[in-house]
Amino acid sequence: MTGEPASILAVANESLMGDELIAAVRRRAKRGPIRVKVVAPVTLPREGYVVYRDSRRAAAGRRLQRTLDMLRREGIPAHGAVFDDEPLAAVKDTLAIEDVDEIIVSTHPETRSGWLRRNLLDEIRKNAGDRPVEHVVADVGAREGVNVLVVANETVLGESLLERIRTRAQEGPASFLIVSPQSDPTRGEHPEAERRLRAALATLRVDGIDVHGQIAHPDPYTAVMHAVRDERTDEIIVSTFPRTRSGWLRRDLVGRLRADSGVPVEHVISEPAREEVAV
Repeated sequence: MTGEPASILAVANESLMGDELIAAVRRRAKRGPIRVKVVAPVTLPREGYVVYRDSRRAAAGRRLQRTLDMLRREGIPAHGAVFDDEPLAAVKDTLAIEDVDEIIVSTHPETRSGWLRRNLLDEIRKNAGDRPVEHVVADVGAREGVNVLVVANETVLGESLLERIRTRAQEGPASFLIVSPQSDPTRGEHPEAERRLRAALATLRVDGIDVHGQIAHPDPYTAVMHAVRDERTDEIIVSTFPRTRSGWLRRDLVGRLRADSGVPVEHVISEPAREEVAV
């Protein structure tokens, strides 16, 4: 119908926050009224272990909300959703239930993009029919501050860890994601781990630190590798008890992450927080 805004489907995961995606939508808006749906597919691991969907949705949801806020500040009507699926399936599902006039796909540069290595862009174009598909490359990591992944459970309130995070924040722009591996994988709820994590986040946010957190896979190595796949990660801080009482160190967690994560890994030794000793 004449005068109807064009419907734009924007598809992105880790590059959602890239200026390139916002700029592409802005350029399209200058040609006429548009409305935008942003699809944020949740990354799925290839391994056979259990997927902790809540933590993955939380990561995708944070990126999505920031992107929607930026578009709305530009005066561009925008809504979006997190999809528990691969990007191509998310696009197919959206095309099946919504009127879409054009598609914008944002990825990392080719050297970092799993989507491009899997020829995802070509597959989306095949399924788009006669709809135009624009590809934008967002080198988010080259411009933003450092993303620091922190892994800690019982030591998450340890003063050594909190002080290291404060110091790292003062060294340069950085945001932090704390993953706390759950203690008992047989339980659906983890009130003690959640309480410790909430307390740590509240303490650090009082200092103005950009920090988020989530309960994660019970195996710390798997929890970190999940997060490294889901989030752009530039550095890792691992917090453990001293070697004499640390199961993580007995399993050589720090060495394995240094070998496999592809980013610098720092180890902080933390004694239990005073409140943890008392319980």
